[in-house]
Amino acid sequence: MGVIPLWCWRRCVVSHISIESSRENWTKPMFIQTEATPNPATLKFLPGRVVMAEGTRDMRSTEDAAQSPLATELFGIDGIHGVFYGFDFIAVTKGDGEWQHLKPAILGTIMEHFMSGAPLFVEDSAGAETGEEEFFEETDADTVATIKELLDTRVRPAVAQDGGDIVFRGYRDGVVYLHMQGACSGCPSSTATLKHGIENLLRHFVPDVTGVSPV
Repeated sequence: MGVIPLWCWRRCVVSHISIESSRENWTKPMFIQTEATPNPATLKFLPGRVVMAEGTRDMRSTEDAAQSPLATELFGIDGIHGVFYGFDFIAVTKGDGEWQHLKPAILGTIMEHFMSGAPLFVEDSAGAETGEEEFFEETDADTVATIKELLDTRVRPAVAQDGGDIVFRGYRDGVVYLHMQGACSGCPSSTATLKHGIENLLRHFVPDVTGVSPV
């Protein structure tokens, strides 16, 4: 197994390691990119392959991570406070530690996981988290459907580029309730994103919407 050292750039780190597959008789290169997000406490790691084919998973404690071997290992690194899985990335949130000290351990853990061929989740626990039950009146079903479509087509793809997700939780008396995940959770700019971005978008296309609130 040959290893090429990491190259550190201003906004991106790429590691290249050659992996000898136990199932195939060829060497498969692996690249992991590390991108900054608007949240300085969260970095986005892209292993160059699909992480979750459908949905997302947000884990904020070792208990949340119990069903995912990779997340469990990441939480085992001192200073890690959150792990988020997107389609092709893993967003990791830190506490008070410095990224220059944490990144090597995180990169090594992600590489080891994909090299081992271990599943992302233990049996019968794969898939997106179900989360809390949504709340809204049946008479608002059409309005909610429009809100969800706008979120899915205009908001969530852009937010995923920043290492996070915004999930619909409910609608009541004109207010849309959203749950911030990944890099969006605790991000200093999340309030501005909600008020000046998402709220304005929803109010423009859905006149019944009067505001947006995080939950």
